[in-house]
Order: sequence, then C-alpha cells, then structure tokens
Amino acid sequence: MTLRVLLVDDHKMVREALRRLLLDQESDIEVVGETGDGQSAIELAEKLRPNIVVMDIGLPILGGVEATRKLRAAHPEIKVIALSTYSDRRFVSEMLNAGASAYVAKTSAGDELLNAIRAVAANQPYVCPEIASALVASVRRDDTLSRRSDKSSLTRREREVLSLMAEGNRTQNIAERLYIAPSTVEVHRRNIMRKLDLHNIAELTQYAIRENLIKI
Repeated sequence: MTLRVLLVDDHKMVREALRRLLLDQESDIEVVGETGDGQSAIELAEKLRPNIVVMDIGLPILGGVEATRKLRAAHPEIKVIALSTYSDRRFVSEMLNAGASAYVAKTSAGDELLNAIRAVAANQPYVCPEIASALVASVRRDDTLSRRSDKSSLTRREREVLSLMAEGNRTQNIAERLYIAPSTVEVHRRNIMRKLDLHNIAELTQYAIRENLIKI
C-alpha cells in the first residue's frame, strides 16, 4: 500500500527538502500535495484525501493546532504528524490533544519522520527521541519546582519545630522552648514530614542543614 502524504509547512524550502531528499526516495510513500498555511491544508485534505498530513505548528492564516483539530474532526481517518521546531511540552500537548498521532522535531526530521509515518500508518503513536527527552526533562523540572514549592510552604512555626528537631531536641523539650503542648509539636512534626515527603529524623536533619535551618 502506498501512503499518500500531504506536506504543510510555511517554508517552501523545507517542503522541497522533505519531498525531494526524503519522501520521494521511499517507494511506499507518495507526496500528493503541499501547502504553506493551515486553512489551505484543510481544503487540500478535503480534495486529495491523503492518508497522512505532516503539519507544522507555526502556520499563517490558521495555526497548526487549530488546523489539526478541524482536519481530524472532519476526517478522523486522516493521521496527522506534527513536525515542528518547538519541543516545549505545551506545544506537544496541544498538538496531541488536537488529534495528532505523532510529534517529530525538525532537527531530526530524516529517519524520524519516516519512522513516524510508518508508525501512524500502523495506528501507532510516535514521538521522536529528541522530543521524548525534552518531555522527560520538562517533567523532572516541574517536579523539582513542585517540591521546592512544597518546602517553601512550611509555616514559621513548622520551621522552628523542624530546626529544633534537627538539633536533636525531643518533643517535650521543643514544647517547653516554644511554649506549646507536646501534642502540638507532634502535629507540626507530621505536617512537616508530609509537606517535605520526608520519613525520619535523619532525612529531616539533612534537609535542615541543606536549608541552613541549623548550623554545623
């Protein structure tokens, strides 16, 4: 079966390079058309009925995300592959949520685009390794920021209790020094461990040293 492909990119040189240097070299792929804006992409898809549309995101008249959404709504049988310079998780999510089956970075558009074409033709989603790595880094970065946010959410009293605990003070001593009940100290201790996702005094002490809550 020959896969009919429509190329959508606002740079003519990019379309020509993909067509002549890559796709035309494959016996099972036929480029049936190309265009430089999202609105024309929808119109050409209606006319040419390709199996796959290779869609840039930053398009004039109608952007790639909205063009993908409209195209998939009108022709759910047509697969869309996002081909973009954007590796930010927001753009990847928007394209996939709009109905794209694959996402490929332009910097790795050679074999990776061919891999994506054959994957979506077999009804398999595909994300090129470069984009996958960027997504992993983004998730880790968000997780780090989330953890920092949790740590900074300690109240002033909780930080006082944490500091005294890390210095080796027992519950009764902490209660006496802060003029609060021992049961209140225990409540603060549980809240601190929950917020910081820590599980014992050793971890609390390490955190307190790292955050300069106690001197060593």
